[in-house]
Amino acid sequence: MLNLNGKSILITGGTGSFGKMFTKLILERNPDVKRLVILSRDEQKHFHMAMEFPDHKFPAIRYFIGDVRDRERLFRAFEGIDIVIHAAAMKHVHLAEYNPMECVKTNILGAENVIAAALHCGIENVVALSTDKAAAPINLYGATKLASDKLFIAANNIKGKRDIKFSVVRYGNVMGSNGSVMPFFLKKRGEGVLPITHEKMTRFNISLEDGCQMVFDAIENAWGGEVFVPKIPSYKIIDVATAIGPSCKQEVVGIRPGEKLHEEMITVSDAMNTYDLGKYYTILPQKTVFDLNKFIAHFDAKIVDEEFSYNSGNNTDWETVESLRVLVKKHVDPNFFVE
Repeated sequence: MLNLNGKSILITGGTGSFGKMFTKLILERNPDVKRLVILSRDEQKHFHMAMEFPDHKFPAIRYFIGDVRDRERLFRAFEGIDIVIHAAAMKHVHLAEYNPMECVKTNILGAENVIAAALHCGIENVVALSTDKAAAPINLYGATKLASDKLFIAANNIKGKRDIKFSVVRYGNVMGSNGSVMPFFLKKRGEGVLPITHEKMTRFNISLEDGCQMVFDAIENAWGGEVFVPKIPSYKIIDVATAIGPSCKQEVVGIRPGEKLHEEMITVSDAMNTYDLGKYYTILPQKTVFDLNKFIAHFDAKIVDEEFSYNSGNNTDWETVESLRVLVKKHVDPNFFVE
């Protein structure tokens, strides 16, 4: 298991769903972590998180109010830090469509600020969180995250003699995260009607803990420049609705602006640079900063087929209505029951 004891770690967007779970896992697995800095611009979320993880009980924790848009603040926050996890983002598709420049400022310019601060402050390892929507994006949110991914991957080319690695973790919809479909259906099922965007819509599915584990894997295994993609199951939206509200009417309301019918994490265009590492895939840059042959030998990496794509609609691993009910109870609502 990855040992982070003695390390100083900073999480941007640290008061969000990912940040809280990642904090919980770090503190459980690494009781002697040197410092754990939670950076977020939301003072209310800081207040609530500090009640869950009080600094008198967890002396390594620091609650640091700051915005990734503010480069000077990042320079101050990153002092003495070894590892940065970049989870801060504006992520709601419809809000990004209506407020495009706000999304650009946070997701693209914020990423560039994180990179600049990391290079300046001697950070060892930077892992940025991405999204399935960054693959062949059709909405602004996905486009900004693709740009962010490209910035982090390209940052490896300008590190000079610095001992720093930049990598990206890209995964699908997280069960129970803010704005996700499972909590929404749980809330709506009392009304007797569940709104379905499209009968054929599918999504990738991952638990918050498994998403965190992908980041731990990236910290441990990145050579610099990878986009890590986990092998995870898909589900059909109608199966989620049936699992949560079997007696509810399913009402088709249409796909919202910027939404896809199926999500994609690896496109056919990515295939020529995508390797199967067993537990997950990794998309490499066309020109790596390391010896590709050594990388392949070290991980027993296998190049995927040139026609390969990783799409929630053509996945070979699927959740069922029954398995979804188990997951809802385990990861979203422990009091969940089928009426």
